[in-house]
Amino acid sequence: MRITEIYASIQGETQYAGLPCTLVRTTGCDLRCTYCDSAFAFHGGNEMTLPEIVAAVRALGAPLVLLTGGEPMLQREIGGLADLLLQAGYRVMIETSGAHAVDSLPEAVVRIIDVKTPASGESGRMRWEVLDTLRVQDAVKFVVRDEDDYRWAADVIHSRGLAGRTEVLLSPVHGVLDPQQLVGWMLRDRLPARLNLQLHKYVWSPDARGV
Repeated sequence: MRITEIYASIQGETQYAGLPCTLVRTTGCDLRCTYCDSAFAFHGGNEMTLPEIVAAVRALGAPLVLLTGGEPMLQREIGGLADLLLQAGYRVMIETSGAHAVDSLPEAVVRIIDVKTPASGESGRMRWEVLDTLRVQDAVKFVVRDEDDYRWAADVIHSRGLAGRTEVLLSPVHGVLDPQQLVGWMLRDRLPARLNLQLHKYVWSPDARGV
């Protein structure tokens, strides 16, 4: 499996934000979102065996592991890696776009589905049936650039009946959309969703790597 980096930090987003976490970042992505903050993971990386990855995670010590990218579902062995981590006693999460099926993952993996809003330039790649698989322990995330994105996301939340079935997260594009503005829209519309800030970009520099 090709890996860009493995490091210990906090979980920066989702309903698990702030928890100590080891991040396993795979290499490669088939989307090119306009607001991507991990384009460095599109290419390069190093080939690692699954036991090597598990050993690297064990050395860092955090009980929570996030599989991210790039796009981790492009890695054929991602399900096998998740299974090994679960067997080793870790709680495992994955952050993936809505462009890929997640049925190869073990049942115990927490799925965070990043629905690509229109401003991402990739909303046409969404596989809507993926949202039908989400459970209460999972989450759906919308990265919002402007009010058009927000209204689009709100329509998806309502039309797909996401609230109450899974965690619903709204994330402002960091440095572009003021979180206060997004909160104002959410309160105005009584939207059943959680504000999702990228905590690591407030603790460290927004451009910092390995944190």
